[in-house]
Amino acid sequence: MEPLRVTMVQTSLHWEDREANLEQFSGLLHGLEGQTDLVVLPEMFTTGFSMAPQKWAERMDGPAMEWLSGQARRLGAVVTGSLVMEENGAFYNRLIWMRPDGAFETYDKRHLFSLAGEHLHYQGGTRRLAAEWKGWRICPLICYDLRFPVWSRNAASDPYDVLIYVANFPARRRAAWKNLLVARAIENQAYVVGVNRIGADGNGHEHSGDSSLIDYEGNLLFRISHQKGVFTAPLDPLGLQDFRKKFPFLADQDKFSLE
Repeated sequence: MEPLRVTMVQTSLHWEDREANLEQFSGLLHGLEGQTDLVVLPEMFTTGFSMAPQKWAERMDGPAMEWLSGQARRLGAVVTGSLVMEENGAFYNRLIWMRPDGAFETYDKRHLFSLAGEHLHYQGGTRRLAAEWKGWRICPLICYDLRFPVWSRNAASDPYDVLIYVANFPARRRAAWKNLLVARAIENQAYVVGVNRIGADGNGHEHSGDSSLIDYEGNLLFRISHQKGVFTAPLDPLGLQDFRKKFPFLADQDKFSLE
């Protein structure tokens, strides 16, 4: 495994305006060609956290998918983030894992945020995604999933190396966001990447950003405060492998199955 260059994109989002958001992200990603291996965008990066999927959902052959494919190809990197998607008459908060060759994988958010009525508009997912890239195993999840450690659990029999959360996490709960990211890193002995948005959404909810990169011991490598920007950092595989060999905590996990 070589070091993995991860780019975190933190910005405000234009409310329910796909074209404006794609134009914004195109500008933010300009000049990254050959500079990154993985680009992480926020949750629902084309619309903000919208509860109107009937108006804003697109299909798997829609313009945002075309944009993702084009950006991944141009950058030579995986580009990931979640979108409002429709498939077979159902709506999903769906993360797309887009590879440079145009192949992709998906993850549908399992834990729907009932406090905002997300469960009334979207269908929850039933399976996790374990993506392989550049020799790394990566598990991408979405926002509210952060609060449920069982779903995020790193299995000793099939471990991942990086855990990603893409989010629209509100500023009023920023303490939970920051502390739970650290907890997930410690308990799973994995790098954790948390990418959140900033600014107010269409419902007036403020978002503080606090996008973070945390190592496998729970050390904060860096955190982006309330500012717009694109930040790239390498993940060191040797440190991760050495730490797991010295402290094989995952081997002592309780055994259970998730229904």
